[in-house]
Amino acid sequence: MATKKVTSKPAASNASKTLSSKSTAAKSKSAAGSALAQRKSPGKETSAKAATSASKALSDGRSSKATKSAAGSALAQKRGK
Repeated sequence: MATKKVTSKPAASNASKTLSSKSTAAKSKSAAGSALAQRKSPGKETSAKAATSASKALSDGRSSKATKSAAGSALAQKRGK
């Protein structure tokens, strides 16, 4: 069963900033793309690959606040075991 959560407007804005940044790592962009794809889609959930990328982005001290916001949203939409 898919999660019913969606990405909030502020988190989607942060995901957009992360995706448009030239200096953002590919893993952070993966997490941001996942969060943005779930903006208005409650039936979608974060893939295992995107969740791993989001986790790494959150634990990386170099990640911006925008990246961490998008990564947190993506992780929140990962279905639990």
